[in-house]
Amino acid sequence: MKVNRHAKIIELINKHQIETQEELAAYLNQEGFKVTQATVSRDIRDLKLTKVPAEDGKQFYAVHQSGDGEMGEKYIRVLREGFLSMDMAQNILVIKTVTGMANAVCVAIDAMNWPEVVGSIAGDDTIMCAIRSVEDTIKVMDKIGKIV
Repeated sequence: MKVNRHAKIIELINKHQIETQEELAAYLNQEGFKVTQATVSRDIRDLKLTKVPAEDGKQFYAVHQSGDGEMGEKYIRVLREGFLSMDMAQNILVIKTVTGMANAVCVAIDAMNWPEVVGSIAGDDTIMCAIRSVEDTIKVMDKIGKIV
Protein backbone atom coordinates (compact mmCIF):
# COMPACT_ATOMS: atom_id res chain seq x y z
CA MET A 1 0.00 0.00 0.00
CA LYS A 2 2.85 2.36 0.82
CA VAL A 3 4.39 1.90 -2.65
CA ASN A 4 1.04 2.68 -4.28
CA ARG A 5 0.61 5.75 -2.07
CA HIS A 6 4.12 6.96 -2.86
CA ALA A 7 3.47 6.50 -6.57
CA LYS A 8 0.22 8.46 -6.26
CA ILE A 9 2.02 11.26 -4.37
CA ILE A 10 4.59 11.55 -7.16
CA GLU A 11 1.81 11.59 -9.73
CA LEU A 12 -0.13 14.26 -7.80
CA ILE A 13 2.80 16.61 -7.27
CA ASN A 14 3.70 16.31 -10.95
CA LYS A 15 0.11 17.16 -11.89
CA HIS A 16 -0.74 19.87 -9.30
CA GLN A 17 1.18 22.63 -7.56
CA ILE A 18 0.64 21.36 -4.01
CA GLU A 19 1.76 23.80 -1.33
CA THR A 20 0.94 22.08 1.99
CA GLN A 21 0.83 18.66 3.60
CA GLU A 22 -2.86 19.18 4.28
CA GLU A 23 -3.51 19.89 0.60
CA LEU A 24 -1.60 16.72 -0.36
CA ALA A 25 -3.55 14.71 2.22
CA ALA A 26 -6.82 16.03 0.75
CA TYR A 27 -5.80 14.97 -2.77
CA LEU A 28 -4.78 11.53 -1.48
CA ASN A 29 -8.08 11.12 0.36
CA GLN A 30 -9.95 12.07 -2.85
CA GLU A 31 -7.98 9.33 -4.61
CA GLY A 32 -9.07 6.74 -2.03
CA PHE A 33 -6.02 6.76 0.24
CA LYS A 34 -7.11 7.33 3.83
CA VAL A 35 -4.19 9.32 5.23
CA THR A 36 -3.49 11.74 8.04
CA GLN A 37 -1.15 14.72 7.98
CA ALA A 38 1.37 12.67 9.97
CA THR A 39 1.38 9.94 7.30
CA VAL A 40 1.86 12.55 4.59
CA SER A 41 4.72 14.08 6.57
CA ARG A 42 6.48 10.70 6.75
CA ASP A 43 5.85 10.09 3.04
CA ILE A 44 7.35 13.48 2.17
CA ARG A 45 10.42 12.62 4.21
CA ASP A 46 10.67 9.09 2.71
CA LEU A 47 10.33 10.43 -0.84
CA LYS A 48 12.74 13.30 -0.09
CA LEU A 49 10.36 15.84 -1.58
CA THR A 50 11.43 19.45 -1.59
CA LYS A 51 9.63 22.73 -2.05
CA VAL A 52 10.43 24.75 -5.13
CA PRO A 53 9.33 28.30 -5.95
CA ALA A 54 6.59 28.96 -8.47
CA GLU A 55 6.51 32.01 -10.72
CA ASP A 56 3.98 33.68 -8.41
CA GLY A 57 6.35 33.39 -5.44
CA LYS A 58 4.51 30.52 -3.75
CA GLN A 59 6.28 27.25 -3.04
CA PHE A 60 5.09 23.78 -3.95
CA TYR A 61 6.31 20.21 -3.52
CA ALA A 62 8.52 18.61 -6.14
CA VAL A 63 10.63 15.48 -6.44
CA HIS A 64 14.17 16.31 -5.40
CA GLN A 65 16.42 15.74 -8.40
CA SER A 66 19.66 14.33 -7.10
CA GLY A 67 22.34 12.07 -8.44
CA ASP A 68 22.13 9.59 -5.58
CA GLY A 69 19.73 7.22 -7.35
CA GLU A 70 17.34 6.87 -4.41
CA MET A 71 14.39 8.15 -6.44
CA GLY A 72 15.45 5.81 -9.21
CA GLU A 73 15.02 2.93 -6.78
CA LYS A 74 11.54 4.16 -5.85
CA TYR A 75 10.57 4.39 -9.53
CA ILE A 76 11.95 0.90 -10.13
CA ARG A 77 9.87 -0.40 -7.21
CA VAL A 78 6.74 1.26 -8.65
CA LEU A 79 7.47 -0.28 -12.05
CA ARG A 80 7.93 -3.73 -10.51
CA GLU A 81 4.78 -3.46 -8.38
CA GLY A 82 2.50 -2.22 -11.16
CA PHE A 83 3.79 -4.07 -14.23
CA LEU A 84 1.82 -7.01 -15.66
CA SER A 85 2.87 -7.41 -19.30
CA MET A 86 4.03 -5.64 -22.45
CA ASP A 87 3.71 -6.03 -26.19
CA MET A 88 4.92 -4.06 -29.16
CA ALA A 89 3.21 -2.79 -32.30
CA GLN A 90 6.09 -1.53 -34.43
CA ASN A 91 7.43 1.49 -32.53
CA ILE A 92 4.55 1.58 -30.03
CA LEU A 93 5.08 -0.24 -26.73
CA VAL A 94 1.88 -1.19 -24.91
CA ILE A 95 2.30 -1.94 -21.22
CA LYS A 96 -0.43 -3.53 -19.11
CA THR A 97 -0.45 -2.71 -15.39
CA VAL A 98 -2.36 -3.52 -12.25
CA THR A 99 -5.66 -1.62 -12.34
CA GLY A 100 -5.17 1.96 -11.22
CA MET A 101 -1.37 1.84 -11.49
CA ALA A 102 -0.84 2.89 -15.11
CA ASN A 103 -0.26 6.57 -14.27
CA ALA A 104 2.28 5.75 -11.57
CA VAL A 105 4.13 3.26 -13.79
CA CYS A 106 4.05 5.79 -16.63
CA VAL A 107 5.63 8.42 -14.38
CA ALA A 108 8.29 5.87 -13.42
CA ILE A 109 9.06 5.11 -17.07
CA ASP A 110 9.23 8.82 -17.91
CA ALA A 111 11.57 9.36 -14.95
CA MET A 112 13.99 6.79 -16.36
CA ASN A 113 14.76 9.32 -19.13
CA TRP A 114 15.49 6.62 -21.68
CA PRO A 115 16.48 8.29 -24.96
CA GLU A 116 14.49 5.71 -26.95
CA VAL A 117 11.16 6.84 -25.41
CA VAL A 118 9.63 9.84 -27.18
CA GLY A 119 6.61 10.03 -24.86
CA SER A 120 3.97 8.02 -23.08
CA ILE A 121 0.27 8.14 -22.25
CA ALA A 122 -1.46 6.24 -19.44
CA GLY A 123 -5.01 5.15 -18.87
CA ASP A 124 -6.21 3.15 -15.87
CA ASP A 125 -4.35 -0.09 -16.61
CA THR A 126 -2.64 0.51 -19.96
CA ILE A 127 0.30 2.64 -21.08
CA MET A 128 1.23 3.47 -24.67
CA CYS A 129 4.83 4.54 -25.23
CA ALA A 130 5.95 6.07 -28.50
CA ILE A 131 9.43 4.74 -29.21
CA ARG A 132 11.84 6.13 -31.82
CA SER A 133 12.16 2.90 -33.85
CA VAL A 134 11.28 -0.78 -33.87
CA GLU A 135 14.84 -1.58 -32.78
CA ASP A 136 14.55 0.89 -29.90
CA THR A 137 11.23 -0.69 -28.88
CA ILE A 138 13.03 -4.01 -28.46
CA LYS A 139 15.75 -2.26 -26.40
CA VAL A 140 13.15 -0.69 -24.09
CA MET A 141 11.38 -4.03 -23.70
CA ASP A 142 14.71 -5.56 -22.70
CA LYS A 143 15.36 -2.76 -20.18
CA ILE A 144 11.91 -3.19 -18.62
CA GLY A 145 12.31 -6.96 -18.63
CA LYS A 146 15.55 -6.69 -16.67
CA ILE A 147 13.89 -4.41 -14.10
CA VAL A 148 10.77 -6.48 -13.53
